Parts: sequence; structure tokens; C-alpha cells
Amino acid sequence: MNLICLRKVGRWKVSKNVLFGAILCFIASVSWGAMFPVAHAAFKHIDPFYFTLIRYGAVTVILVVLLLWKEGKQAFRLEGKGLHLWFFGTMAFTVYNLLIFWGEDLLGEPGVMVASIMESLMPMISIVIVWMFFHKRPHVFTFLCVIVSFVGAMFVITKGDMNSFLRATDDFIPTMLIFVAVVGWVIYTMGGSEFRGWSALRYSTLTCILGTFTSLVVVIGATMVGYISIPTSEVILATSPHLLFMIIFPGLIALLGWNIGVSILSPINALLFINFVPVTTLLVSVFQGYQITVFDLVGTVLIILSLVSNNLFVRLQKKASKQPVQTKLHQRIS
Repeated sequence: MNLICLRKVGRWKVSKNVLFGAILCFIASVSWGAMFPVAHAAFKHIDPFYFTLIRYGAVTVILVVLLLWKEGKQAFRLEGKGLHLWFFGTMAFTVYNLLIFWGEDLLGEPGVMVASIMESLMPMISIVIVWMFFHKRPHVFTFLCVIVSFVGAMFVITKGDMNSFLRATDDFIPTMLIFVAVVGWVIYTMGGSEFRGWSALRYSTLTCILGTFTSLVVVIGATMVGYISIPTSEVILATSPHLLFMIIFPGLIALLGWNIGVSILSPINALLFINFVPVTTLLVSVFQGYQITVFDLVGTVLIILSLVSNNLFVRLQKKASKQPVQTKLHQRIS
């Protein structure tokens, strides 16, 4: 009887943890989906460079306080991994955050959906990176899902007019900036595997410190050459609601929540929540008055279908690979 009760308690705890992980991944994905329309509204007053620097400057301070409180001064030791931490931090908090918002700002209103769609392509981009650099060729079905997702992305980006898009430098270059930005975040996410044994808070904090320092250098350089100017107190006041949202939700909660959620659910389960990014962007954009096109809807549906299909396919593959092992164990027992 006691054994049965212990099993029930164990199952309840596992279910509770899974639910907690799912909530964290959902909040992170919805936050990322909402951040592009919010950023677009802020860019009417402030440039994306100072917007990003102020945002992650605040996030860095909060993370430092949290890490100091939770793990103490010893957690700030680099342990000979300073160069790697700087590289991955620069990929996330300079390459990703500066370029994705710079590209979105240059594209104007269409940049909101383009940035969101690129964000939702992260799982597929990671598959391509692993294939190109680690020579791990994906399954044919997975490769087909990658193609479908990129077709969906091109629908949203080009609005069905590929020739005009390729000829329009004003659209092509900002789109490439957003694409490079997303690749930067994929590299940062993959880099986390090099820091096993570290908490999500420690990895997030140290990379955020070093990456934000790189952003500071870039912003100072852009200011000195006259490309951007230091925002006035009026500008900061006008964008304070946007900055507050970006600091708390897509910045702090999404960063930590996603890393913790992935550790609970596993990457394959967590990736399903990426589908909420373009969906949230669509809903917020419609609320703000953005005219959604048929290509936006079709492209978003294609990407969601490809992500879900590949996720289910990988699950079935893993389940099939476990069955022979379970059969052998059963035979040995009998």
C-alpha cells in the first residue's frame, strides 16, 4: 500500500514539474512573439541600438543580483571559459538582439512579421547548421520539413513577389540582417551544451554581461560616427512602457524561463512552443491595425505544420528505437 502511495506521489510531482516547464516555455514564446510589435511601436521614438542596450543593460543588472543571491561570488568565475562565454554572449546579446531589431526597423511595418517568422525558423536553422558543420545529415522527412518551413518564410518575407524582393536592396539587406541575427541566437543556444553542470542562471548571466559589453562598444562606435544619437530624457520617458515590457518579459522571464523549461521538458518537447511566436505576433499586429496578407497566413501555417510534423516524427523515431531494447529486457526476464 505504501509503495502504491509513493508511486502516486512520484507521478504527481513529475506531472507538476512538466506543467511548470510547459508554462515557462509558453510564457517565453508568447513574450518573444509580442516583442516585435512592441519594439516596432518603440522605434517611432528611439533607435534599435540604444533600445537594445538600455534593455539588456537593465536585464544584466537584474541577473547579476539574482546570481549573487542564489549562487554567491564564486559563480562569477569564468573557469578558463571566458573566450567561449564572450563569443556565445556576443552571438546572443549583440549579433541577435542588435541585428534583429535593426533589420526590423529598416523594413518598417512588414519587419514585424519578417522578424517573427525568422524567429520561428530557429529549430529548422539548427538542423541545417548541424548538417553543415557537424556532418550529421538529417532524415529525408526532416529535410522536407526544413524546405516547407523555408517556403513558408519566403511567403511572408516576399509577399509572393520574389523578383521584386531580390531587386529591392532596401528589403533584401534588412532581411539578411534578421537572418544573421537568428543564426546568432541558434549558435548561442547550441553553445549551452558546453557548460553542462552550470545553472541556467549562471550561463545566462555571464554571457549577458560579456555580450552586453560588446553591444556597448558597438553603440559607442555608432554614436561617434554620427549614425545614431544619445536618446533624450523625453525619448526615454516616451518609450519607458515598451522598455519595461521588453526588460521583464522577453528579456528576463523569457531568457531564464526558456532555459529552465527546456531542462524540464527536453528540447524536443520545448520546441513545440516556438509555434506560439508567429501566432502571437499575428494577433498583436492585428490588434495594432496591421493589415495581414494571405501570404502571412499561409506562410505561418506552413511553418507551424513543418515544426509539428518534424517534432512528431522525431518522437516516433525515439519510441521505435526504445522498443527493441525493451523487448530484449522482457525476454531476459521471462
